[in-house]
Amino acid sequence: MKSRMIALLMAMAVSTAALGWAADLKPIHTQKTKDVVVTLMSESGGWKAGKNDFVLELTSAQDKRPLDAGKVTLNTSMAMPGMAPMLAGATLTPEKPGRYTGTITFPDKGTRQVTVAWDGAGGKGSTKFSLPVR
Repeated sequence: MKSRMIALLMAMAVSTAALGWAADLKPIHTQKTKDVVVTLMSESGGWKAGKNDFVLELTSAQDKRPLDAGKVTLNTSMAMPGMAPMLAGATLTPEKPGRYTGTITFPDKGTRQVTVAWDGAGGKGSTKFSLPVR
C-alpha cells in the first residue's frame, strides 16, 4: 500500500512539473511558410548566451493541427566580419507529433540566422529567420 502511494505521488509530481513547464512557455518567434507554422518557445521568451532549453512546434497553417514533421533540424549561424561564420546546432528530441524539445548553446551574444528544416509524413520544407541572443 505504501509503495503504491509513493508511486502515485511521484507520478503526480512529474505530471505537475511537466504541465507547469509547458504552461509557462513564452513565444520566442513564430514563422509562417506557405503551409506550415513554426513556433519557437522558451520559459524566458528569448535566447541568452550559454545553454538554452526550448520547445519547437510545427503545425499546419490551414487547420493548426500538429504536423508529422519527421526528421527536424534547427541550426544557427552568425556572420563574423573577417572570420568564418559562427555555427551552432540544436539537439532536438521528439515529444509528440509536431512538438520537439531542444537545447542549444551560444558562446556569446549577437543576432543569429536560424534555419529550421523538416522531412516527414507531413511534408518537406524549411524556413529561415533572425533571432537575437542576449
